[in-house]
Amino acid sequence: MRRWSITVGSVSGIVVRVHMTFFLLLAWIGTMLWLYKGPAAAIDGIVFVLFLFACVVLHELGHAFAARRYGIGTRDITLLPIGGLASLDRMPEDPGQEVVVALAGPAVNIVIAALLFLVLGAQIDTGGLEGFGTGAASFIARLATVNLVLAVFNLIPAFPMDGGRVLRALLGFRMSRAKATQIAARIGQALAVLFAFIGLMGNPILILIAIFIFFAASAESYSASMHDFARGRPVEEAMISQFESLPENAMLDDAAKLLLATTQQEFPVVDSDQRVLGFVTRKSLIEELQTSSGAQPINTAIERNVCAVNARTSLEDAVELLERQGAPAVAVVAESGRLVGYVTLENLAEFFMVRSAGGLKRLNKLALRK
Repeated sequence: MRRWSITVGSVSGIVVRVHMTFFLLLAWIGTMLWLYKGPAAAIDGIVFVLFLFACVVLHELGHAFAARRYGIGTRDITLLPIGGLASLDRMPEDPGQEVVVALAGPAVNIVIAALLFLVLGAQIDTGGLEGFGTGAASFIARLATVNLVLAVFNLIPAFPMDGGRVLRALLGFRMSRAKATQIAARIGQALAVLFAFIGLMGNPILILIAIFIFFAASAESYSASMHDFARGRPVEEAMISQFESLPENAMLDDAAKLLLATTQQEFPVVDSDQRVLGFVTRKSLIEELQTSSGAQPINTAIERNVCAVNARTSLEDAVELLERQGAPAVAVVAESGRLVGYVTLENLAEFFMVRSAGGLKRLNKLALRK
């Protein structure tokens, strides 16, 4: 997502980005309003959407500052055509804390609306909900009304929307987080189908929101199950221990040969003492080969944002590192720093599926009999 986003600023150390598709939304709104209502309406509509998304940024900052109270950082906030997305390092495990973080966003919209109503004398304008805010009432009245709608809409229990996270937290008081997430995700996906059906009546934005909710709910449910499964297990239980590596002085062609000769999708790059320097992934290698000769050093293809852990580190910690940093792998090293293995999200998913099916348990029993 970052690749297609531009940075517009930062607030209290939190980077604010705008996805390129957001500008397509502005162009579409401006064009539609210009064609049907004239240039004045187009300008008014675009300005209204910009103010509305400024309120969305404040909404996401509400989540970020609430999470900061519990020691949880926020990497960035990205504006999309369907709203904003705050990339928190993680959600609080404690259900009570999750409720606070989830409600902080809608609370910001309610405060904005209250200020506009009480201080500036705005009135509720339901007509401003159509035509991208180009209603007959004042600009302030339309903005106040839409902030109220944003607060109410976000409280719908469609996980992973704010209301869905509150639902997950409330369920979490009575059951495991993984089970609570699964139930909240199913409810969220059912509501997403309803949103899509309503959107077919003439609201394409609602269809996009429905698609996002459906797949995001599935992804978060899977992630919660993965964390629950990984809890209490050491990294060495799931790490890749048989692999091909590359020396630091290797060429792009050397990596290409290994890519063709093995089933690996990533190759650790090590120094003369077998200490990991980074990873060359299939993606980074292909990108470099498209612009460089295969005889070029491999340095430019190395992804160096790799964390190293020891074999007894909790597997759940490795999952968090992979999800939070977006690194291609987590290296597993001995006390001397020598690379002994690594884990990726792909091999963790395979491990999860095999163990869930009881495969490795049967292998372990056979090994014990021998």
